[in-house]
Amino acid sequence: MAKQFDQITDDHRRFIDAQHIFFCGTAADEGRVNISPKGMDSLRVMGPNRIIWRNLSGSGNETAGHLLRMNRMTLMWCGFETRPMIMRAYGHAETLHPRDAAFAALNAQFETDVGARQIYDMTVDLLQTSCGYAVPFYDHQGPRDTLRAQAEKHGEKGVAERWARDNQRTIDGLPTHILDTPDA
Repeated sequence: MAKQFDQITDDHRRFIDAQHIFFCGTAADEGRVNISPKGMDSLRVMGPNRIIWRNLSGSGNETAGHLLRMNRMTLMWCGFETRPMIMRAYGHAETLHPRDAAFAALNAQFETDVGARQIYDMTVDLLQTSCGYAVPFYDHQGPRDTLRAQAEKHGEKGVAERWARDNQRTIDGLPTHILDTPDA
């Protein structure tokens, strides 16, 4: 049976901290819905209604574009290893880019990564848990280091070139404002 909460409790935080993967869902007012898996120690619970997560340079940039049009986000965790639970955090988020004043302080919550593209500062207005009895067991074998290794190999200049080439628009053509000058 699903249970709803108006804040993240200590038990919820322990469950989140124990997970190796989470999923982020966003959608603009039209176009495709995006659901993206995230890992690599990229999320912090900052308080009972606040989560930050760092987005690293990758092949797409859907979340940034969606939030500019429709500021809503859902994060989801599944207990794949032991505890059979599914947890969703619903809310809205501010997109912070490396050029933004608040980015550096929040980015300091994580290990240094040249591919740090955005930080999403999420205000959680509803947390829902439900059973995970149908979620299969999976064994965590460790994080992949490919994304970090590629960013380090290409350096800041190469990462910026990728943002300019691949991350300025969503797959539906929405601007993401990844560059210093917003791409309107």
